[in-house]
Amino acid sequence: MNALNAQVQREIGEAAREVDADPGVRAVVVYGGERVFAAGADIKEMAGMSYADMSLHSRTLQDCFTAVARIGKPVIAAITGYALGGGCELALCADFRLAGESAKLGQPEIQLGIIPGAGGTQRLPRLIGPARAKDLIFSGRHVAAAEALAIGLVDRVVPDAEVHKAALEWAATFAGGPAVALRAAKQAVDRGLEADLDTGLEIERLQFSGLFATDDAKIGMTAFAEKTKPTFTGR
Repeated sequence: MNALNAQVQREIGEAAREVDADPGVRAVVVYGGERVFAAGADIKEMAGMSYADMSLHSRTLQDCFTAVARIGKPVIAAITGYALGGGCELALCADFRLAGESAKLGQPEIQLGIIPGAGGTQRLPRLIGPARAKDLIFSGRHVAAAEALAIGLVDRVVPDAEVHKAALEWAATFAGGPAVALRAAKQAVDRGLEADLDTGLEIERLQFSGLFATDDAKIGMTAFAEKTKPTFTGR
């Protein structure tokens, strides 16, 4: 069921940092397989942790998931089956979420007497609004793909058998794009959401003006003037 135990969490963080640093990677698809995206944390492992243990572990957990959210490239979560608890929180770290028709998402931690600890109480309300987020977090209920699409929890729903293929096709639309500008756009949006409007506008201004020092900006504008298709270099 793709349980997110401590080892898997560390591996996710390491993989996120690797793809972020690799200039050959232009877009990322997070995929758990044909049957399930990720059914959540390893409950047996968590049950054996003390308050002191979890105080230390929770920091590592959040850092690993934040590494996914900070990948400076388009990230698509390809969701099949269950994306519950930590699995849903992992999907929230992506820029886009594509789900199979039978997918189910949710934050059921309340049913264990705890709350989401890998970003669910923060990223979920930013995505779907505080009232809907509280509904899911307070109730712990599972959300079917159709409802997830309606409330903005996922962006697209496709037949189960097409999830991986559709996610790769979506990622491919970014692969030939201007990598530096895509990184700048992602940082401007994401960091701006964490700040007040004036600070967000300053983040945008710095990112916008900085792109005029890149080769890709020159390539893009020259191609526009010459009515040709740009071939971006990622520099």
